[in-house]
Amino acid sequence: MSTNTESVELVGDDVVGNIARAALFAALTGAFAYVSFQNPLSPHPVSLQVLGVFLAGIFLGPVWGGASMVLYLTAGAAGAPIFVGGSAGLGSLLGLRAGYLWSYPPAAALIGLLVHGVSGLVDPEHVPVARLVGAMVAGTVVIYVFGTVGFAIVQTGGILSAFAPSVLWDAFVVSALAFVPFEAVKIAAAVGIIRSDAASAE
Repeated sequence: MSTNTESVELVGDDVVGNIARAALFAALTGAFAYVSFQNPLSPHPVSLQVLGVFLAGIFLGPVWGGASMVLYLTAGAAGAPIFVGGSAGLGSLLGLRAGYLWSYPPAAALIGLLVHGVSGLVDPEHVPVARLVGAMVAGTVVIYVFGTVGFAIVQTGGILSAFAPSVLWDAFVVSALAFVPFEAVKIAAAVGIIRSDAASAE
């Protein structure tokens, strides 16, 4: 009886390659976390982390894009100083900015799904700009929802009180509205990165 060792090796190489790419984008997001400054309209700082989320979903697709952000959160929770300002530990996943962090895996997965669909990965360089932007806007909505609700819960100290309309609105203003201009810049940067790759490949 013969065995097809070649196909087994190919599957193994593919998985290893995907894990390596997921780790790369997790590390990239961690590096982006060091580029931050205080938002004058919010208690939350502005950082480039979300750009890492965008790129992970666009380049890795829904499964591995989401997995890369799970890896990012796991490494940070384990003590790697890869959250905003070099912070780390489980406390970061329970504080005022925790909602943003928890949003990264589903946001990257959604972006990957909207860019690539369900039939397999496509070359991001060939995806229309409108589709890329729409995917990142959808991912941003996920991030804002998690960030707003997370901030409201931690600030009020309870789930029920966090969903009072006035509390949610106040949280939305400082956790979402205050960041719209910065997210627009990150979306433009992501498109620029993808299109620059396309230009260099020609």
